[in-house]
Amino acid sequence: MDGLTVVPEVRALCLRLLPESDDLGAAMAARIRREIPVYDDGDVVPHDELVGSCQVNARYILATIAGEPAAEATPTETGILRAEQGVPYAMVLQAFRVGSRFLWEVLVERADPEHRDTLLLAAADIWAVSDQLAADVTDAYRRSIADRARRDAEARAVLVGALLDGEPDAVTHVGRAAGMLDLGRASGYVVVSAESPAPGAEGLVDVERVLRRANVRSAWRLDHDRHEGVVALRLGFGLDQLVAALEGVADARVGVSREVGRLDEVPEARCQARVACAAVSPGAAAVGRFGSDPLAVLLASSPDQARALVDAVLAPVLALPEDDRSVVIDTARAWLAAGGSTSTAAQQLHVHRNTVRYRIRRLEEATGRDLARPVDAAELYVALECVRILGLA
Repeated sequence: MDGLTVVPEVRALCLRLLPESDDLGAAMAARIRREIPVYDDGDVVPHDELVGSCQVNARYILATIAGEPAAEATPTETGILRAEQGVPYAMVLQAFRVGSRFLWEVLVERADPEHRDTLLLAAADIWAVSDQLAADVTDAYRRSIADRARRDAEARAVLVGALLDGEPDAVTHVGRAAGMLDLGRASGYVVVSAESPAPGAEGLVDVERVLRRANVRSAWRLDHDRHEGVVALRLGFGLDQLVAALEGVADARVGVSREVGRLDEVPEARCQARVACAAVSPGAAAVGRFGSDPLAVLLASSPDQARALVDAVLAPVLALPEDDRSVVIDTARAWLAAGGSTSTAAQQLHVHRNTVRYRIRRLEEATGRDLARPVDAAELYVALECVRILGLA
């Protein structure tokens, strides 16, 4: 330990005790078992393993104070092991404190009578070794917990991906998959598919924690361009509640499938969720539900055909300069949304109704359509939906 200054008498005492490290470690382990119940039964930490750890710790502390090199790995390995065994952090730290106190008592007992006052004066240096050891163990424990959480998250993501992608092993063993993903029994399942606003970024920010607060279980996978998951619905929390929750955390466009009753239906539900996502306007942070807008879903599921329809109906309009194109398309959308009412569209656009008439005539001339004919109006509406879904204007 860098910077440690211990008086020669204390160094000599620790050097004298070093050969007894194994016996002292065994006695230390017995003290820990008596004082901390989680170590007593040997189920979580086997007794022989505890003895071995205490022997390493005793040797490390005595060698450090004596100024001798530690022959073994530092006791931080104990912190890593206890984290993997699931021993609560408070219990790990308490065990190190009990062990340090035990060694201090041994030092006081074994010190030469004429050196005990010197030992007391050096107490701060001796406890500094113990405190540093506890800090190192704490750091190792926390790093191990973080690594395990990362590995668990990666394993969950792989299993979620296998379930979403319909890989045979995952679909065949859906019961096991449900248990590993903590989806369990549910009133139904829904797949959610969100675009990533940036490579590897969550399209639904901290969604798993948000749903967990509503007592809703879910499992997610994040890749470079998609953030997708399976949500287990429950009584009192159905599709409407889920959509509302997702709208609160959406950072990109999101699609939600229909509810399915079994996990082996998840691959098809994922297809629905992706189509519903594609039906949302590009760039919007909004949630679309599969089936809520059948036309948009139909068009989003066939982007090549949608593009062909745009080219057939609106190519002359899309060829206009950008400002003119936006004016004509915005007017057409407002006029169609108003059910063909020029006055209503004019109010929404904040222009005179004659301006709306002029723009509609310009649209009819460019496209060769007569919007007084329902078939032509419908064709134009579908083409405009294709433009929106494809992000062309």
